[in-house]
Amino acid sequence: AKRFLLKKLHQGGGGEKGGGAAGDVAQLDAQIALHYGVPYAASVMAFDPVQRLLAVGTLDGRIKIFGGDNIEGILISPKSMPYKYLQFIQNQGLLIAVSNENEIQVWNLEFRQLFHSSQWDTNITAFSVIEGTFLMYLGDENGLLSVLKYDLYDGKLQKMPYNVSIHSLAAAGVPLLDTQPIVGILPQPNTLGTRVLIAYEKGFLVLWDVSEDHAIAVRGYGDLHMKGQVTGAQTHASEDQIDNVDENEEEREICSLCWASRGGSTVAVGYITGDILLWDMTAVSSRQGKQTDVSSNVVKLQLASGSRRLPVIVLHWSAGSAKDTTKGGKLFVYGGDDMGSEEVLTVLSLESSNGLESVRCASRVDLKLDGSFADMILIPDTGVPDKIRTSALFILTNPGQLNFYDGGALFSARKSEEEYAQPEAQKFPVVVPTIDPSITVTDMYSLTGREHPSISLKKFCARQIVAPPISGNMKWPLTGGVPSEMSLKEDHAVERIYVAGYQDGSVRIWDATFPILMPMFVLDAKVPDVILDGANASVSSLAFCSLNMTFAVGTTSGLVRMYKLQENSGDSSFHFVSGSKQEVHAVHHGRGFHCNIAFMASNSPVRSLRFTSSGEALAVGYQNGQVAMFDASQLSVMFSVDCTSGTNSPVVSVSNYSIGASAAKAGPPQKEIATSAKFPTDVVLSLSKDARLTVVDSTSGLIINSLLLDEKQSSALLMYVIIDGASDEEQAQLPEDKLPCQSQTGKEEHVLDQKQVHGAETNKKNASLHPQSGGSDSLLLVCFEDVVLLFSLASMIQGSNKHLHKTKLTKKCCWSAIFKNKDDKACGLILFYQTGIIELRSLPSLDILAESSLMELLRWSYKTGMGKTMSSSNGQIALVNGSEFAIISLIDSENDFRIPESLPCLHDKVLAAAAEAAMSISIDQKGKQNPAAGVIGGIIKGLKGKADENANLRKSFNSQTP
Repeated sequence: AKRFLLKKLHQGGGGEKGGGAAGDVAQLDAQIALHYGVPYAASVMAFDPVQRLLAVGTLDGRIKIFGGDNIEGILISPKSMPYKYLQFIQNQGLLIAVSNENEIQVWNLEFRQLFHSSQWDTNITAFSVIEGTFLMYLGDENGLLSVLKYDLYDGKLQKMPYNVSIHSLAAAGVPLLDTQPIVGILPQPNTLGTRVLIAYEKGFLVLWDVSEDHAIAVRGYGDLHMKGQVTGAQTHASEDQIDNVDENEEEREICSLCWASRGGSTVAVGYITGDILLWDMTAVSSRQGKQTDVSSNVVKLQLASGSRRLPVIVLHWSAGSAKDTTKGGKLFVYGGDDMGSEEVLTVLSLESSNGLESVRCASRVDLKLDGSFADMILIPDTGVPDKIRTSALFILTNPGQLNFYDGGALFSARKSEEEYAQPEAQKFPVVVPTIDPSITVTDMYSLTGREHPSISLKKFCARQIVAPPISGNMKWPLTGGVPSEMSLKEDHAVERIYVAGYQDGSVRIWDATFPILMPMFVLDAKVPDVILDGANASVSSLAFCSLNMTFAVGTTSGLVRMYKLQENSGDSSFHFVSGSKQEVHAVHHGRGFHCNIAFMASNSPVRSLRFTSSGEALAVGYQNGQVAMFDASQLSVMFSVDCTSGTNSPVVSVSNYSIGASAAKAGPPQKEIATSAKFPTDVVLSLSKDARLTVVDSTSGLIINSLLLDEKQSSALLMYVIIDGASDEEQAQLPEDKLPCQSQTGKEEHVLDQKQVHGAETNKKNASLHPQSGGSDSLLLVCFEDVVLLFSLASMIQGSNKHLHKTKLTKKCCWSAIFKNKDDKACGLILFYQTGIIELRSLPSLDILAESSLMELLRWSYKTGMGKTMSSSNGQIALVNGSEFAIISLIDSENDFRIPESLPCLHDKVLAAAAEAAMSISIDQKGKQNPAAGVIGGIIKGLKGKADENANLRKSFNSQTP
């Protein structure tokens, strides 16, 4: 597909003809350059405490990775399917994901690839990776506990010849009467995985010793004669009470469980009834005839007093004090409240002075949720296992929200006179804000070939300290990933910037040279000590001139602000120009870039902005159909004219065109215009939504021609001026002040690739327009919702609305952009449809070359208005979808981002080696104290198979597992 596409781009044609069926069209060669934000419809989280990476799985087959220093990554499964389990193989750069379809996937973070997938033949109902190993426990719907191992050498999952079935439990004296699913698996702490707690759906808990192949302890509702209930857990706790359990209630369904002590002596179990039971797993079960006083084995937590309560869906435990972790901690609970109550995450502070009998609830805090609960995870303070203090709590909610709490604030919460202190939730710090504040318009600008602005921005960017905006003294817990060496070089030039305008009137700018966006500065809407009407209005249009480093910002109030990207501090002057009036204000401001001029020619929202080639003047198109020209050097409004013949149709696109600059290399029609006194040297082209093109003298504001391009067409979207057939030498002869500047709507002048000019010549002859005799005219490309038209610009300026080429679109288009080749010549047109399809067409023939879709690339569905926040810089397309932001690179051979060399690495191999060395020393020390074989020896001993099988198994494990 790549070879086909590149061949067609450089040869100019030969693909599926415009508007035809896309059945034979090549797949667009595209890749995700970067992705920021929390995915929509997230479902599950995982954390690597050594690498300090957070993973978020979704309901549509995506996995989002969060690290530090703005490092984020997205992994997309070949199938769109929900993930139900997600766990890291710690410090190995491997992530295990289990889907709802019971496919087990192994993702390699260093290469961002799916290395292996295996389909399990039964429904997986529980899953757990054994910490510090490549082994994992798996429970299924038939009550079978299996062991899997990931082999680093062949990159595959191996099913080990060891399992624990219902029948093996019965043989070991555990009387499970029928087959039932395993709903939870918890390797016991400090046992290297040799002991595992198995929870069965109907209420049985079995602590199984792998090395001895028998049950250590068994718990279940049949054992219960409850001694008491922990008070204080309810919202309005009453006096101590005894809660006896009905002896006939033999079974009660388990929904969640977690260890509730550091050493794994106590387990908290949540049930479908809303109850939480704390079980002591140290004593031998009475079912094995060795326990007489079962009442001391369990106590009950009840969050609400109602008869109908929510199931306890999630349980997590964190030890309270680093000094004394055996006497209590925090129990995090989702569920257990009365049905119909507000959705919250409950944090219970439990204290115990002498075993379960003395457990009491010291406090209860309800954390309000920002959306529908999906998952939560506790982040340990450090990667060292013995340091178990929680540094942060992450709560995942939908749609696409990730909030976090400082662990110190959670553990320091105290009860006030009336209610418990509420810790403050903080929003996950996003690199590109899209919702708060709401993003309204975006653009990307290339700075290549402009040495002086690159140096200016580089120096400014180097002084910025990029850190997540976190309140208080909290240390950001996610530090994983390694930026590329390219992006770390202090002397790298800023080659590309990404700009976003917001609803609050602000503008943010990032360095987009590499696939890690680095915040550079924020252009504030306010001017110090000056009151501007409409200053905080939503940003509706952007323009940038790289020659003089000037930004123009248009708003919905009609105000146009201009910024010089030349840092200054102290006193300066601010000019406000409205009609024939001009105000001058002396302002004092700090370091940074500030607004120095503001224009107001209309109260109508600004729809389009375009600098002239010199950058001294700015053309402005308004919602009410007016077009104005501002002179920044003379601080004046040159003119304001109605370009819609009284229809007030919105101006969707404006562009400046210099007839004199193009006449030297033009054909007879354009030379005729240039030498005629009837036509000015420079004109402004205005395209309104109702397909009316107006040609205006850019000096006097006189309307030269006004043409209705096609009465039958739907809404106009954009237009592009394409300089046709200019050679490299001819381009070099153009004066610098005639080089094109760039604007928000992408309407800059484009040089057409010479290799494709022959297609335009044929179309021009077919259109029976002016005959060509050496040289050629510039072209005007106009995109509508359902058609693309190509015109001779010279003929249009003279009043002809006959098109050279017309291509009907079978789907409604909502956005477009020009694609250039490595010689900076226009060679393709990118179309984005309301169906989510992205299409690449050749120029000027408009043949379909290749296509893809948002669903294939990002698993996104099209949303109304998505085209308003799309922008492009030569094949790099920036998109926004809710809280997600992405840049996709259409053709990697024209790879401005220099992927994969410039991509940040999601796995820190230097950190991994250091942690591995530290772990080896720790294991050696523990081995001298306790030379037990650990989980490997335990599993081998439990096989009870042939000697050669055991020997082979031991050999296969020896080099891979601590």
